[in-house]
Amino acid sequence: MKSVDISKAAKICESFIGREVDEAQAKGVVLGISGGVDSALCAYLCARALGPERVTGLMLPYRTSSPESLEHGKLVASELGIESEVVEITPMVDAYFGAHPEADKVRIGNKMARERMSILFDFAKRLKALVVGSGNKTELLLGYFTIFGDGGYSLNPIGDLYKTEIWQLAEHLGVPEAIIKKKPSADLWPGQTDEGELGVAYREADEILYELVEKKVPAADVARHLDPQLVAKIADMMEHTEFKRRMPRICQVRELLTNDSP
Repeated sequence: MKSVDISKAAKICESFIGREVDEAQAKGVVLGISGGVDSALCAYLCARALGPERVTGLMLPYRTSSPESLEHGKLVASELGIESEVVEITPMVDAYFGAHPEADKVRIGNKMARERMSILFDFAKRLKALVVGSGNKTELLLGYFTIFGDGGYSLNPIGDLYKTEIWQLAEHLGVPEAIIKKKPSADLWPGQTDEGELGVAYREADEILYELVEKKVPAADVARHLDPQLVAKIADMMEHTEFKRRMPRICQVRELLTNDSP
């Protein structure tokens, strides 16, 4: 796949952040810092765009979260000199599932994602700030996010960059190597990895997505030179998660009444 100009991409992302914050007349931004490369990159972009004094990073661990995630989140905050705070989500999540013990790990993971976003928006209200999301284009296209969880935010500076480009941009901006090199994980349960849950490596997915989305090559043609089974899997994931990428539907009563008028 042909990558974007990383240096120019960084400037575009930074300008986007500054413009969105200015237009909203916000005092700054709030974002979750998970210890992963996506949120770390967003923190670096926000600090460069606004200055570290206008960026607040929250680490929102659950009782099963990896200690390394918290360690890497604190490392990012320290490197950037931004305000940060640790808020445990265990009491809130466990209080709910105490009444629903049959819940599987996916339901619990979704609740964790939504609890985190709820806290971010509460902090944003208090600080008169905007909430920054950190979903990359690969995850958005594959539907690998939770609606109104990590998929709910005020702005997202990296949502048009594929995961392979995220790694390149993170390296360009000096995100700690330990964060860039580790296996991507939403840290929703012990041993969970993004690629394991998706069933495809990010680099393979990006090659296919680039052909399908950027070059608009039909899936049948892409399958002639890339793994046919993976192409079919990726195309199917895109199709069946389309509902997650659109605004909630509102029934257009007046429009339909007008069209049905004699």
